Amino acid sequence: MALHKPYLDIPGTTIFDAEQSRKGYHPNQFCMSLMKAENRKAFKENEEKYLDTNFPLLQPEQRDAILKRQYNRMLELGGNIYFTAKLGATDGHNFQHLAAVMTNSTQQSYADMMLNGGRSVEGNRSKSGKDKAAKPKSKSKAS
Repeated sequence: MALHKPYLDIPGTTIFDAEQSRKGYHPNQFCMSLMKAENRKAFKENEEKYLDTNFPLLQPEQRDAILKRQYNRMLELGGNIYFTAKLGATDGHNFQHLAAVMTNSTQQSYADMMLNGGRSVEGNRSKSGKDKAAKPKSKSKAS
């Protein structure tokens, strides 16, 4: 029996839940391997060989997303954002750079958007409409 997941209809959002965790076990283990300097060095020397040797159970689409640095695709395929950031760091990128890449913006425009309160909720709410903004409660006057 499939579980009802009402949070899956939020535009542009991949939720990392138990199912995603299971799906992304191998790519996340790869990303975690990059915490060790010797693994980062081996990966950068020959990325394909490192993946083939150490992570042969990666699905072809997961392997391809890693090699092409398709971060959003990595998340769709079970990647955890905090783990995938280790791949970006291995390439010398900070998290702000990765977020800009993942949102199709420049690093400066992403930083400006965040400094101005983040992305608008308009167009980014649940498609079902169940999470529409609540109407402000009127303040009752105490007598």
